[in-house]
Amino acid sequence: MSTLLLALLVGIPLAWHLGLTAFTYYDAGKVGLEPPMKWTAITFCIPIFGFFIYIFERSELSYDPETDPYRGNNFNIHPSRADDAPLRSRGDDRLSVDDDEWDNHDEDESR
Repeated sequence: MSTLLLALLVGIPLAWHLGLTAFTYYDAGKVGLEPPMKWTAITFCIPIFGFFIYIFERSELSYDPETDPYRGNNFNIHPSRADDAPLRSRGDDRLSVDDDEWDNHDEDESR
């Protein structure tokens, strides 16, 4: 095998790997993921996947609960489906979902 071809096959991925590791070290200190050496070691020891671990952890820093569309809700319902009757759960023997009897049932069992 040609020396030039071998240098390209090893050198290009190695350069990308070292570049991602250097970016992680620089960026972790800038955004406040402490210690930056921990994230650098993760990125260096677990090639490619370590960088994605860092990126996903970094994205958790910018979470703003005020702008979260799912905050306080289990799921969103499309307006065209808002009038549909909900499905009953296991053990749910109520005739309708609006019965208050279910809340009193839990208190009776705890006594």
